[in-house]
Amino acid sequence: MDPHQQHPTSLAALFASFWRNRRLILQMSQREVVGRYRGSVMGLAWSFFNPVLLLSVYTFVFSTVFKSRWGTGGESKTVFAIMLFVGMIMHGLFAECVNRAPALILGNVNYVKKVVFPLEVLPWVAMGSTLFHSGVSVLVLLTAQLILSHSLPWTFVLLPLIALPLVFVTMGFSWFLAATGVFMRDIAQTTGIFTTVLMFLSPVFYPITSLPKEYQGWMQLNPLAFIIVQARQVLILGNMPDWSRLAIYSAASLLIAWLGFWWFQKTRKGFADVL
Repeated sequence: MDPHQQHPTSLAALFASFWRNRRLILQMSQREVVGRYRGSVMGLAWSFFNPVLLLSVYTFVFSTVFKSRWGTGGESKTVFAIMLFVGMIMHGLFAECVNRAPALILGNVNYVKKVVFPLEVLPWVAMGSTLFHSGVSVLVLLTAQLILSHSLPWTFVLLPLIALPLVFVTMGFSWFLAATGVFMRDIAQTTGIFTTVLMFLSPVFYPITSLPKEYQGWMQLNPLAFIIVQARQVLILGNMPDWSRLAIYSAASLLIAWLGFWWFQKTRKGFADVL
């Protein structure tokens, strides 16, 4: 295989690559999930107990220590923790993939130099592992809500429609950072700072309505803000999503995914020279 050959960069090529390599992505994602807990006593059970522990800590700290309230009428003392947990799940999906992206190619040099391998699937593998853990966290959240509120809104089934655009946004960033990280090693040192800052600039710990009106418009530029708000609507409040804005966000997410994929495909021919 010529490492300097041109690779397709179209949006159709993005989806074609995913479909063609779907079994490889699934197998590598499964291996990564299992490998994370290999050697531990409880194994995959940790993927369940970790979010349970986090939700328990959030509930105690914010409902008992800080006595925080979200501002919705008639809310129980645990609503704040549940609202916060939804934001943490959505942010975590984005942050984990972005933080790992700069090292994806650097950590798999053999795939670049010695093996005929579709490098563009590596961000999909990281996404698959992250989606598994996010799914477990959502399951914990729904179980806690059912125990605390004795009911679940039927709108929770719409969560995949809310999360899918975030997946494409995250993939766009992941492809861009994975490629750029090969040439600029400092990228890996900055992504953690970026995602931490983004967490505090997103409506994770507070509702957008708590901000002064002059800042609420700027908050909409945050790629996580809309998704976090809509996830709370369908998971907690039982409201329908804002379909028109979701359609616009979905179109923008596809554009971001394609731009990241385009950059990755255009620059990958130089990976072998740098590595």
